[in-house]
Amino acid sequence: MSRKKRIIAGAVAIGVAGSIWLPCLHFFFHRSTTDFYQPAGLSSQAKQLAARQLQLWTDPKLREQEMLKMRASNAEWDFMGRSFLVWSLANVGLRDPGSRQTCLETMDRIIDETLRLETKEGMYFFLMPYAKASAYVSQPAHSLFLDGEIALMLASRRMLEERPDYKSLLTERINAMVQRLEQSPSLTIESYPNECWMFDHIVALDAIRLADFLDQTDHNRLIQAWLSMAKQKLVHRESGLLISSYTTDLIPCDGPEGSTIWMVAHGLQLLDPVFARDQYQRARRQLGRTTLGFSYACEWPASWTGRADVDSGPIIPIFNISAGASGMAFVGASAFNDEKFLSSLATTLEFAAFPIRKNGRLKYCGSNQVGDAALLYAATLGPVWQKATNSKL
Repeated sequence: MSRKKRIIAGAVAIGVAGSIWLPCLHFFFHRSTTDFYQPAGLSSQAKQLAARQLQLWTDPKLREQEMLKMRASNAEWDFMGRSFLVWSLANVGLRDPGSRQTCLETMDRIIDETLRLETKEGMYFFLMPYAKASAYVSQPAHSLFLDGEIALMLASRRMLEERPDYKSLLTERINAMVQRLEQSPSLTIESYPNECWMFDHIVALDAIRLADFLDQTDHNRLIQAWLSMAKQKLVHRESGLLISSYTTDLIPCDGPEGSTIWMVAHGLQLLDPVFARDQYQRARRQLGRTTLGFSYACEWPASWTGRADVDSGPIIPIFNISAGASGMAFVGASAFNDEKFLSSLATTLEFAAFPIRKNGRLKYCGSNQVGDAALLYAATLGPVWQKATNSKL
């Protein structure tokens, strides 16, 4: 056989083998939905992720290593890692009463340290450097990114068990956010100078809704006004998805983004369940993908393309895979009981995120602390929202 024929024969053999092997590859990494998320109690992965995250707050040296690693890339990740973990532990404590005390102690440690750093270092400590590049439109300067997530941390902790001093801290922060929203002609609050984020507004409104439940207050009129404005002014026409960022004049800075919309859809469950499902279903159709049994999420719908940033992470060409969007897709799939999508997302996670399981703890080498904390939230969400609405979403 000539050399040319040998090359052709080899290529054909590889092609045939690949056509058989690749469609079967996902079976070796397959995970059922219940391995990741269970309606009641804690799944095996939730327990292992929680054990690793709790270890970070009981081992100061390990905690410092993780914090420095994240802050070297993005100070926001340090802050959001705290937020997602506190929100997760509220759900863990409600799901598993035996872990309640450990959850409460860790939540208090995180919240107290976060408030201490905010007071000592100022709000810029948890923001990216460009926050100082120009002045905030609204003065004195406040970041809804910080205020909303801290408020939701305080509210989530109180949903697990009341703590009087956190009640006053939550009331103070809620009143300040409500006042700024009501004073804004566009019902917006900046996270960065003249930059408002959909993610941050939904988190803040969720905190307000939980505070209403906890303290018998009523901000429904404000919430409905904001939702009406968003539906009219902040929906991307071609996709029907909410945009991710905009100015104080409601001029879009970005279109819809996968790293934002999945969490936004989940957050809307507490505010407008019908609109929440609409946004999830649109995101599922336009951003969710499955190839050879592995699911992932795109950062942008076909009708709009933005630029990759620290939230999206690097975009894998051809497939348009976004690590940030794929991670947050777990939140959407869990929140809306999309078992098929969640199972294939978990399969991808086992294949591509390089899990390490040791002593009952789980971490993903392809992720970091905030990524693993977000996965823990996806694996445990539900009880806090259900308690606030007295229903199964």
